Amino acid sequence: HETEVRGICAPLIIKLAKYLCLVRVRRKRMITIKTVENKDEKTRITLEVMNALPEWFSPPEDIVNKSVIHREYPFIAAFNGSKAVGVAVLKIHNEYTADVYNFGVLKEYHRMGIGHKLMNACVDFCKENNYKFLTVKTLDESAIYEPYNGTRAFYRKEGFYPLEVFTCVWDEENPCLFMVKVISEVMTSDY
Repeated sequence: HETEVRGICAPLIIKLAKYLCLVRVRRKRMITIKTVENKDEKTRITLEVMNALPEWFSPPEDIVNKSVIHREYPFIAAFNGSKAVGVAVLKIHNEYTADVYNFGVLKEYHRMGIGHKLMNACVDFCKENNYKFLTVKTLDESAIYEPYNGTRAFYRKEGFYPLEVFTCVWDEENPCLFMVKVISEVMTSDY
């Protein structure tokens, strides 16, 4: 009797698995990565994406402040059709270094390669503008907070190396892990 159930269910399970894979592939195909220049659009996208990710971005007044700051920074967004599903905002520190100032992908779009595509666009921006380093600040693992385990793993997978932990950037309860990715070799002639 059990083998009959398995025999009947197996084709159904295979069809379901194929359908779910097709849905995922279709979602991936519709994703586009674009540089956003319009300041009002930068504000709108910041508010939509960051407010949808309260585990990573809070409090609301901080998100509003960042939506204003982002207007002046290089801004890259991921879209599913016309819907913004991810954002990468860069802050330029000096002629050698850009910083991933804010980065987020809506949770329902995690693990679909969108973060990787956004990060590639950040790296391309750095190469096009001759930046040597791309940095990022994130919550250190000494602060036990599960959502950031994946964040740190993502940055490591993208080629960022941890350099130092600072308790004075945010506060002692939220230690800041400073990470760097080398974009291009620094030559003596660069000085």
